[in-house]
Amino acid sequence: MRRGGILHPTLNRILTETGHTDILTICDKGFSVPQNCERLDLALVEGIPTVLDVLRAIEAEFVIDTVIVTEEMKEASPERYQQLATEFPELSFTVVSHARFKEICPESRAVIRTGDAVPYANIMIVSG
Repeated sequence: MRRGGILHPTLNRILTETGHTDILTICDKGFSVPQNCERLDLALVEGIPTVLDVLRAIEAEFVIDTVIVTEEMKEASPERYQQLATEFPELSFTVVSHARFKEICPESRAVIRTGDAVPYANIMIVSG
């Protein structure tokens, strides 16, 4: 039995199989996951876990090159964007439109769905 870190076996497998420059999407409860992507549904109830909860767990064990967020997050949920920037000052952030985000998503190695209900909470992490 593991002492700590990420305990979810599927998430561990996804992280292990993710290569340099691969994309992982961490999305809110309402995001439409593309059919061609592996989907890992971690949503338990509304708000649990959040995108930030999952990012915190992944960032502790995984090399992240860039975090992709949307312009709409900055506009509709500025508190969340500020929280990301404050908690992860060492990470590089790229801002794209929500439409562009949805275009990129099918390239994701996997999409991790959370119970997050914050508008436009979705992020992508690019493996370092």
